[in-house]
Amino acid sequence: MKLRIRVDEDLCIGAASCVTVAPETFMLNDENKAIVLDRTGADATQTYERWCEVSDDEYQTILLAAQSCPTLAIFSTTSRANNCFRRCKVSLRGGSTGTDEATASG
Repeated sequence: MKLRIRVDEDLCIGAASCVTVAPETFMLNDENKAIVLDRTGADATQTYERWCEVSDDEYQTILLAAQSCPTLAIFSTTSRANNCFRRCKVSLRGGSTGTDEATASG
């Protein structure tokens, strides 16, 4: 599936949790901000936004990376449903502690 991944550079504080969860998708630039990598390796341009072709497993990993962001700086949109996913704050018990919940339709 095609997935648009965007990092809001103003929100990113360089915590690097996304890099830890999905190092093939994210890395920190010289300004200590997360950037989105070209997963094919063909484009070395440092950018905060990119369309990627991902498998279902890769998609789940990228969503986990977005959920790990402490400042809600990572956004993704699928091409098949054009749903926007934003991290929701989840407690350690798995319950929602915020009102900004991700939604999806298949």
